[in-house]
Amino acid sequence: MPEDDNKAEEAAEKAAPAPMPKSGGIGAWLPLIITMLLMPALAFGVAQYVILPQLQKGLGIKAASTSSGGSTESKKESPGAKQESVLMSKMLVNVSGTMGARYLLVSVSVEGTGSDFKQRMQDHDAQLRDMACGSLSTKTLADLEKPGARNLIRTELITGFNNILGDSVVQDIYFTEFAIQ
Repeated sequence: MPEDDNKAEEAAEKAAPAPMPKSGGIGAWLPLIITMLLMPALAFGVAQYVILPQLQKGLGIKAASTSSGGSTESKKESPGAKQESVLMSKMLVNVSGTMGARYLLVSVSVEGTGSDFKQRMQDHDAQLRDMACGSLSTKTLADLEKPGARNLIRTELITGFNNILGDSVVQDIYFTEFAIQ
């Protein structure tokens, strides 16, 4: 029977759970700590260097190369070029999605630089109005009522006008009339 006792002891040793490795301590928390520190930094980096540049490129906004206003630097670069303003009045378009029942009346003041800015605006008046009316006619009533809609329209018009006129002569656009009927 000593054989049976040995077998019983061996079976008891096999059935007993193995001692657990030491748990806890900094080793268990290290992946969580690293994740908590790196995720905000990674999110900031992706937003700053990937997402924002693509949004700016899509909207036609030039990224500021320095933190002190970029528009003042462009004025300092060309002291001979003065700001000039041209009024484009009474552009009337149908609001998209209303089947001609609603319309948008817009007048804008276009400001730009260049020695022949006013002449270029007059020479390309038909193209500029066509581009503006085409852009405005794609807007739905919901688009026009959103907060910041005018800023988006302003950016689209500046980009379109600069494409037509060449260079970046159009600096800003101000809405003098903006009525939805």
